[in-house]
Amino acid sequence: MTQHETMGRTDKELLWFQRRNFLQAAAAWAALGGAATAQAQSRSNIVEIVGDAMLNGVRLNAQQTIQTGDSIATGPGSTVIFVLGTSAFHVRQNSMMTVDRGSSLLAVSLLRLITGAVVSVWGKGNKRLIVTPTMTAGIRGTGVYTEIFASQEGRSYLCNCYGEVEVQAGGDQVLSRASYHQSFWGEVAPKNGRMLTPAKAINHTDEELEFLARLTGQQTAWQIAGHKGVKDGMGYMEEKAGQMHPAAMLGKSAY
Repeated sequence: MTQHETMGRTDKELLWFQRRNFLQAAAAWAALGGAATAQAQSRSNIVEIVGDAMLNGVRLNAQQTIQTGDSIATGPGSTVIFVLGTSAFHVRQNSMMTVDRGSSLLAVSLLRLITGAVVSVWGKGNKRLIVTPTMTAGIRGTGVYTEIFASQEGRSYLCNCYGEVEVQAGGDQVLSRASYHQSFWGEVAPKNGRMLTPAKAINHTDEELEFLARLTGQQTAWQIAGHKGVKDGMGYMEEKAGQMHPAAMLGKSAY
């Protein structure tokens, strides 16, 4: 398994894909036909629930269906894994988020993370948004990890694990093109004059992204390439002279 760095999270949270219950739930999901069959038959799109979670303020059960326009909340020790259209989500404990409707009931146009953390894999399509209190990310097809740090006054973290993402915080904006984990902080107050700053790759694993991608019939960039890069938050498969983090280039070159 790939090495990972944690900040305020436990290994147990990051290694959810190793749990026997999840593996059984994922196998059952696949045996029933996965996302395509769930959508065609209007059956539940929930792969697994651990602990207590709420859907629009009411306790969520595994037979329900999460739709665009819904809000999801998890308590301590609780998580939800679900698939919506061509996207898959793992909502971590102590989180609250909404998924806004796009062109259809199964198309997410905006994921608004209010508290906590979510790992998400998005199929290719029209531009969609991830919004936190201090950051906005415009995505097409990509894998993303997003977290809000309540202990740091709501400072937001986003990792473009692979794909192309337009990241904005305050007046700072960059285009992130990553093949292997390019990470950002959305600051609460300017840091060295910047609201968008480079970050390390923290609190998520390659395997989490791989499992979510598999639920929607996708592969991560490193699975397609057949190799991985250095998980340092820079975002590159291969280290080359002169490579810089895009947030580090703010003010040095035009976007």
